[in-house]
Amino acid sequence: MILVESDTSGEWDSSSAWPALAEKSVRAAVAASDWADLIAAPLAVEVSVKFTGDDEVRTLNRDYRGKDKPTNVLSFPMLEAELLEAMVAAGAGEALLGDVVLARGVCAREADDKAVSIHDHACHLVVHGTLHLLGYDHEESDEEAEAMEETERRALASLGIADPYKEVRTQHDA
Repeated sequence: MILVESDTSGEWDSSSAWPALAEKSVRAAVAASDWADLIAAPLAVEVSVKFTGDDEVRTLNRDYRGKDKPTNVLSFPMLEAELLEAMVAAGAGEALLGDVVLARGVCAREADDKAVSIHDHACHLVVHGTLHLLGYDHEESDEEAEAMEETERRALASLGIADPYKEVRTQHDA
């Protein structure tokens, strides 16, 4: 069972349903992953999603990653994959998988640059962050990056969101 808690700062448009976006994006990521059995497992797995501003993300990025700049999404896993596997095998209990934090300004600028809605880009970032909580990585090898991107594509497709990695061809390219 997947439980999603979310918190939204005033920097995010209050007319949008960010908690619902967080819930459906986390569930889609888990369902598309190698951990899909968590959806129906008796183990309660919690993910926290925070929609905040660039300043807070910059501080977190500086303090935890040594990078003094805002970034689009940060993930803070609370469990190693081996421990999660053991908890699933035990068949019950409760676990905090980790936290996903999105920066409003960076997310909005990237959405504009990609010519996609902030809603769709935020979904992508929550999916991406959730996959990091599940142990996926894209920095160690090209194979791992490709596997993570393919999992993201499946999750986003289940939400009706286009492939964010597909190259857009212009008329000049044709």
